[in-house]
Amino acid sequence: MAEPLTPSRSDELLAIRYRSLPRGLKPAVDFLVDRAQGSQVWSMAGDEYIDFIGGIGVLNVGHSHPKVVAAAHRQIDQLVHISAQVAVYEPYLHLVDQLCQLTPGDFSKKAILFSTGAEAVENTVKIARSHMARPGIVAFSQAFHGRTLLGMSLTDTVKPYKEGFGPFAPEIYRSPFPYQYWGWDTARALDALEESLRTSWPAERMAAFLIEPVLGEGGFVPAPFEFVQALRRLADQRGLLLIADEVQSGIGRTGRLFAIEHSGVAPDLMAIAKSLGGGFPLSAVVGRAQVMDAPTPGQLGSTYGGNPVACAAALAVLEVIDQEGLLSRAEVLGSILEERMGEWSRRFPMVGDVRVLGAMAGLELVQDRATKAPASEATQKVIDGCRERGLLVLRAGPHHNVIRTLMPLTISEELLLQGLDILEHELARVSSGRD
Repeated sequence: MAEPLTPSRSDELLAIRYRSLPRGLKPAVDFLVDRAQGSQVWSMAGDEYIDFIGGIGVLNVGHSHPKVVAAAHRQIDQLVHISAQVAVYEPYLHLVDQLCQLTPGDFSKKAILFSTGAEAVENTVKIARSHMARPGIVAFSQAFHGRTLLGMSLTDTVKPYKEGFGPFAPEIYRSPFPYQYWGWDTARALDALEESLRTSWPAERMAAFLIEPVLGEGGFVPAPFEFVQALRRLADQRGLLLIADEVQSGIGRTGRLFAIEHSGVAPDLMAIAKSLGGGFPLSAVVGRAQVMDAPTPGQLGSTYGGNPVACAAALAVLEVIDQEGLLSRAEVLGSILEERMGEWSRRFPMVGDVRVLGAMAGLELVQDRATKAPASEATQKVIDGCRERGLLVLRAGPHHNVIRTLMPLTISEELLLQGLDILEHELARVSSGRD
């Protein structure tokens, strides 16, 4: 517990923030966090909040789940760090073995652990290029794949992620994502992709398709299952690999352990992160054994990747998801979200579109339903009002006009409904033009 936050201490801490943090790191909230438990966060001033952010998708099992905390404590007493490039250890081996069993695909798999989502995505690209002996990666519009150089190159949205940071990595090709609300249905998106493959992109340089089964920062847009299935067929026909970025959509968020399972498709490579570690930095790449074995000894590695404490926490996360039935719970949460958000779309003209897959829901706000002009300022007003009333929520989308839900899957129905009531109140207030 932090010491009491007096006015003088608050001023001191805020002075440190403005003196020592670069302006490029902009926290979403303006208070100082003291502690968090389950689905709630407390500020150092003593204010209590319902958390619909979940560490940006990191806390599907909730803040400081007792089983995760206990597993981490046990591991700290035994081994904190050695680096898997020096020697492997039991929790690392148990975790990669479980991931090979739990990920989709009835074929032999191998897995390697890293620290962040961007690191995992970059390594899927490295492995794909090594296996295929080709450099070309097809990514999709509205994609977000990280903030590293290659991650930004794969990411589509310029502001705020890419502006001023170029030049970017070459051999990245872009195709429209099937964002139906904006007129890109499965047929149109596939036509555009196949036309580019036929006429614009050098076939001999193509290695893989890289897709988020549900757009994350791009607006919480699920890829239609038939599009993912067609992408799998197209990859097989052209001898390419299919890579799934499950960094934000994985570990139970959508009611399956991985969102791509809804389509029945097994990717050749998968990037996993965020909620895998239950709050500890951890990511993984899992894929076909023969593909994973393409890089030669020493070509893959990560100093902190698969840290023993993070691995122990991840094993506890997977146990909690299974024992507490959190995949079914995500479906229940999704049903509640879909019903409430559907009601809002009928009541509030500013709600342009509702997208729900499990507990991964996006509410797209517009100025006018006919033009679909993004209501970016109004979205921020809703979010600010929610925070003032005790709810933490984030926005997404290329125009920052999508309110997204990332509450822990362990949230009680009481807290969930309280949070939705706050969000509804703010939608009503902003829709009516009240300040």
